Amino acid sequence: MEEKKFDLNSIIGFVLIFGILIWIMYQNQPSDKEIAAEKAKKELVAKQEAQAKADKAKTIAAPVVAATPGDTVQLAQLQKTLGGFAYSATLPSAKDSFTTIENEKIKLKIANKGGYIVEATLKEFEKFKKGSGQLVELIKNNNSNLNIQLQTTDNRTLNSKDLFFEPTLTKNGADQILTMRLKAGANEFLEYKYVLKPNDYLIGFDVRSQGLNRVLNSSKPLNLAWDLKTYRNEKSVSYENRYAEIYYNYADGKESYVGQGDHKEETPEKVDYIAFKQHFFATILQTNTAFEKADLVSENLVKDEKVDTLFTKQFKATVPLAFSNGEIDYKMNLYFGPADYKVLKSYDKEFQKIIPLGWGIFGWINKWIFVPLFGFLSSYIAYGIAIIIFTIIIKLAMSPITYKSFLSQAKMKVLRPDITELGEKYKKDPMKKQQETMKLYNKAGVNPMAGCIPALIQLPFMYASFQFFPSAFELRQKSFLWADDLSSFDSVVKLPFHIPLYGDHISLFPILAAIAIFFYMKMTSGDQQMAAPQQEGMPDMAKMMKIMIYVSPLMMLIFFNSYGAGLSLYNFISNLITIGIMFVIKNYIVDSEKIHAQIQENKLKEPKKPSKFQQRLQDVMEQQEAAKKTQNKKK
Repeated sequence: MEEKKFDLNSIIGFVLIFGILIWIMYQNQPSDKEIAAEKAKKELVAKQEAQAKADKAKTIAAPVVAATPGDTVQLAQLQKTLGGFAYSATLPSAKDSFTTIENEKIKLKIANKGGYIVEATLKEFEKFKKGSGQLVELIKNNNSNLNIQLQTTDNRTLNSKDLFFEPTLTKNGADQILTMRLKAGANEFLEYKYVLKPNDYLIGFDVRSQGLNRVLNSSKPLNLAWDLKTYRNEKSVSYENRYAEIYYNYADGKESYVGQGDHKEETPEKVDYIAFKQHFFATILQTNTAFEKADLVSENLVKDEKVDTLFTKQFKATVPLAFSNGEIDYKMNLYFGPADYKVLKSYDKEFQKIIPLGWGIFGWINKWIFVPLFGFLSSYIAYGIAIIIFTIIIKLAMSPITYKSFLSQAKMKVLRPDITELGEKYKKDPMKKQQETMKLYNKAGVNPMAGCIPALIQLPFMYASFQFFPSAFELRQKSFLWADDLSSFDSVVKLPFHIPLYGDHISLFPILAAIAIFFYMKMTSGDQQMAAPQQEGMPDMAKMMKIMIYVSPLMMLIFFNSYGAGLSLYNFISNLITIGIMFVIKNYIVDSEKIHAQIQENKLKEPKKPSKFQQRLQDVMEQQEAAKKTQNKKK
């Protein structure tokens, strides 16, 4: 056994480490001045709290402590430390108490410390599912802050969130008015004024200063920092997080957004509102005087949807509050409520732009067709039935376009033998083959583009539906058949494991939609293959269609398993109706024999004058052919 020896180096090392720790602790001790200032502040606050208990008045307009000579010295020292705002530390409000205001829709709790909203509860909406008993709380447990950095004339920086405001609650008719004042003197203060009207989600929020010229440095704007860590409120945290982001509106009316991602930043200028949007709820700060700029940051908090289930995003906004004649005066509003298109639009402040209805023609279709039509239907009938009737109306309106597309396919199918013959005849001359094919189309009175154009017209409506249904607040917690929430997935089986891309559950509506897509593609693929002749150098159309028959339903199963049931229901009914329309057109409306006879008759007539497009295409082909011959001669 090895004998233990005395290790002098170890002893010296321990002594040095111990000495360094003692030195660090000594250096971090507060100075005598800091200790005295903190002691003075605590003594004065304790005195005023005792005085407040004895005073029965609800509103105190001035300090109630009769300061002794010693208190005067302490107060002067404290004022120097706090840059003039020590006056507020002597008021009875200088303690962690709160004022609550509420109406039929929202309940707000405002803290004396910081003067901002620390709780915002929506009284008409529940979290996760209907009947859960948990109300939607947009703000709670310090997930939000509102702070103004105060730059004093003696070059100090104070944060309003750390200072105490004096509350005064009054009424003007049915309106509740809560005034919060951070005082630097009897008539010198920074004021937040909250105005809550009955039955409303919008709160008036004014920020102004009075008589702070001697205290604040007005040579540059004050920075207002506002942040919100958004709580999860829906059944699927990943689906909810997909639609949570920051929106903002320019003073000229143009809207934009920060975007998705782990970390996103934007610095827009001349902004009149900033919206922290969750999937179905929003918190908006709107100003009548546009902010010169806004520093916006969005952080994704859902790294792993199996673990990160409490929050979705961390939103931050910093805006400058400019001085006017030495004072701050901003008329603003705060919105805490549903991200419902109709509700947001009712405020006439362009709030509805935060609903992602799509850009260009897609947004136009949603705004002027889908939103009013579905809104009308859902106001009279159940939401699931409304989706079905809505889908039937859209598909019937599109049926003439479907008919045109199928008619074009039928004509192309009749011409296929002739096109194949031309392909064999001009096998070694692709340019000549194209020219002769165009002549055949012209002579037979067939437009090869006629089948593509109707399909292109339908695409915007399909894309618009992918924007509309996930944004439809009306579907939230509305049940239909086995789906308890049409705005979330309709799980019928809970899996004991997680499948990548698919999830840990099985939704039934996506399965039905996938089956409908399979039969629709199976029904139409044969006609499309017969109508479209194989072009040299192009992929085998038949093989591509066979692949798509199976790929499209598989994509529907995978990607829509966690989507809202309302969108999957729409796709299922849409494809089902399309199958029915195609069956009727194919068997009862389009007569292939008549089409064949008409084309043969057209062939005997003088060819029609080609359209401008056909003539240009033919001219280009002829020019290319001439250039090719010239090049061959040079060789």
